[in-house]
Amino acid sequence: MLQSLHVKNLALIDEAEVDFTRGLNILSGETGAGKSIIIGSINLALGEKVQKEMLREDPQTGEFAPALVELVFTVENGQERQKLEALEVYPEDDQVILSRRIVGGRGTARVNGQSMPASAVREIAAILIDIHGQHEHQSLLSKRRHLEILDAYVGETLTEKKKALAETYRSYKKLVEEEKNAGIDGAEREREISFLEYEIREIEEAGLREGEDEELENEYRRFSNGQKIVNAVNGAYSNTGGESDCASELTGRAVRELSSVSGYDEKLAELERELLEIDGLLSDFNRELADYVENMEYDEETFYQVEKRLDEVNHLKSKYGSTIPDVLLALEEKQERLMQLKDYDTYLAGLKEEIARTKKVLEKQSSEVSAMRKEAAERLTAAVTQALLDLNFLDVRFTMNFERMAEYTANGFDDAEFLISTNPGEPVKPLGKVASGGELSRIMLAIKTVMASDKIGTLIFDEIDSGISGRTAQMVSEKMNVLGRSHQIICITHLPQIAAMADSHYLIQKSVQNQTTVSTIRRLSEEESIQELSRMLGGVEITETVKESAREMRALAKSKKSGFEK
Repeated sequence: MLQSLHVKNLALIDEAEVDFTRGLNILSGETGAGKSIIIGSINLALGEKVQKEMLREDPQTGEFAPALVELVFTVENGQERQKLEALEVYPEDDQVILSRRIVGGRGTARVNGQSMPASAVREIAAILIDIHGQHEHQSLLSKRRHLEILDAYVGETLTEKKKALAETYRSYKKLVEEEKNAGIDGAEREREISFLEYEIREIEEAGLREGEDEELENEYRRFSNGQKIVNAVNGAYSNTGGESDCASELTGRAVRELSSVSGYDEKLAELERELLEIDGLLSDFNRELADYVENMEYDEETFYQVEKRLDEVNHLKSKYGSTIPDVLLALEEKQERLMQLKDYDTYLAGLKEEIARTKKVLEKQSSEVSAMRKEAAERLTAAVTQALLDLNFLDVRFTMNFERMAEYTANGFDDAEFLISTNPGEPVKPLGKVASGGELSRIMLAIKTVMASDKIGTLIFDEIDSGISGRTAQMVSEKMNVLGRSHQIICITHLPQIAAMADSHYLIQKSVQNQTTVSTIRRLSEEESIQELSRMLGGVEITETVKESAREMRALAKSKKSGFEK
């Protein structure tokens, strides 16, 4: 569950820290108080893109002030822990800390103090928390989203099947594209054969050897700087062993001086031994340097041959690949293509046979995926139907329709969408043609309820109450309460019926401090919660009657909660 949230320097929030509890956590407040900032902050910590309008300017410098969001999760579920460890995230003291620091408009994400890319954070967050955004229910109008929901419901067994399917599809498309490009006439084929033979001959006659280019470049550098090398080597030799007063001569003198007195002091004897080692090393160095000078050659003809060969190698690299291994790989590909063209009919027949074989595999895998989806769709739609009945859909039918697409895709051949009927006698129709905004909100809540099961511990609902009121609002609140028995729920709401069900109630409010508008969040006491319910019920004027209604609503909610617990 989400244990705590810490936010600093984001939008209207100067600094805020809030501890959440188990069950149903309700966040309420006036419109514009900063409720969306709380959700935005959580999304930032979960790897979402940094929106510059969320950042605060430092009045002193005019630049963005450094911002921080930190989420502390308690991992209590063995399945969650197993999934996290598969991503190499190991809870410390049963905690996982996700943080995002934004400096200069750029974000740095960390998990338990270790830097991670935003994509990895999103993958980790998907195990711990699910956020239902304010307008997410609108995504139900897209058929593609329906299949995504179903696939997520089926889970990992389908994911593995889809990976294999996608790989087969890529192979199939590559073969089809190859067949499409293979359709050339005899004259064009002869031209390509002639050109391939020329290119193959050019590469083969060069007799390239891996690493040869590096050797040639070293030789070329040595020849190009021959005079400079000669001068430097001769200068070094003259200083170390070539003339009087050179290093070798001076070291020999020093050895003789120390040897005349080393018998009088053990320390001097030790220094003499060290100097003798230095003298020996210097003598060895001088011999090697003398050999280098003696063997050093600069031959114009040899330089010309090295330069010519290097030009030849670089020419082939510019045509066929940036490295010699790339050129040799291009040679293999050209030889293979030449064989195909010279035995063209056999090549085409083999290609068609491979396409047919791959298509057969693709059909089999797509059919298996489709069968898994259809079987799971029956369970999903039955569960969602029951959840919709709990959300005041009095007579509802919720199904999923499957059609086959004309072509294969990396996702199979299913074209599926949810269908619904909310009135007796009416046929099921696509959601977009039947459901209102409020109905879409409840349908999404029902889907989230079913999808949640035991997979994710924390669910956040940002204004799930959009477009509902009265009896429907009451039933939504009861559904949220039931969901809160098995999950941690964090819900932003405008409806007192939902707020009354809170296990913990938080108020987000806006105020002016030091001539600056800031948003704060705090947990309410029981009496403060009733006061906030009164505001939600009564608006501007809160009378004693409104307060009494709020108390009654809270009491009824408590009795409902205790009834569910029994």
